[in-house]
Amino acid sequence: MGYISKLQVIRRGGSNRQYYLICPAPLAAALELKKGERLEWVVRDRWTFEIRRRRADPERGRHE
Repeated sequence: MGYISKLQVIRRGGSNRQYYLICPAPLAAALELKKGERLEWVVRDRWTFEIRRRRADPERGRHE
């Protein structure tokens, strides 16, 4: 099953923009995502990107 998300843009001042892609709650729950978890976005081509979970650094107790 797929989930549809809408890209949101926040404009701050002249040309400053931030883009947000919301992860639906059922998808986040299925992936067991946690608040503050670091994710890496990898662009494969214009139509494909991957989101990778970063592994936690056990000595520092945080994600690298």
